[in-house]
Amino acid sequence: MEFSIFKKQIQLLSKAKIGGLEAQFKLAPEIRKQFSEQKINPQNTKKAAVLVIFYPSESGTLNFLLTLRASYKGVHSAQISFPGGKIDRKDICLKNTALREAREEVGIIEKDISIFKEMTDVYIPPSNFIVTPFLGYINYTPKFTKNYEVEALIEVKLSDLLCDSVISTTRLSTSYAKNIIVPCFKLNNYNVWGATAMMLSEIKELIRTI
Repeated sequence: MEFSIFKKQIQLLSKAKIGGLEAQFKLAPEIRKQFSEQKINPQNTKKAAVLVIFYPSESGTLNFLLTLRASYKGVHSAQISFPGGKIDRKDICLKNTALREAREEVGIIEKDISIFKEMTDVYIPPSNFIVTPFLGYINYTPKFTKNYEVEALIEVKLSDLLCDSVISTTRLSTSYAKNIIVPCFKLNNYNVWGATAMMLSEIKELIRTI
């Protein structure tokens, strides 16, 4: 898809119904599906937000950004995610959290980002976070600069996400389960699974409505 075409559909996307847990669970590990909205106590969870940044490549195609997290002593070490993180006491709201974290992690200019939609929250059991994804776009090809939290920048064509052939499975061991098979997207030679795959599944369904 060309970025120019995407821009013309922003208003429709901003008003379109989102798929919610049903859309997310299409790419959720089986062990994750036991955590329905009824089983999550929001009083005990921590809040975070991520930013899904759409932008034109130098050739004009529509891209979005993923990051490979740096390795560290934590449950999300070396995983694929969107730029984002936990809410800070200085943040006015979760939208500001997403923008601030994206600026810190990948060097975006906050004022250049237009956020047009909030997606369904995703609960992440291992870290007990409720993560709110925000969709935004920037009108030019950005020069991303990663900080110490990011090992690599992964610039993905939206057309790749929309192709069903990128849906697959992978076998892995996590902090809470060993040698399990989970659904994933294969994007730019990376296996994208877990919370990020759940978010992408809902985004994919949303984009296909226009």
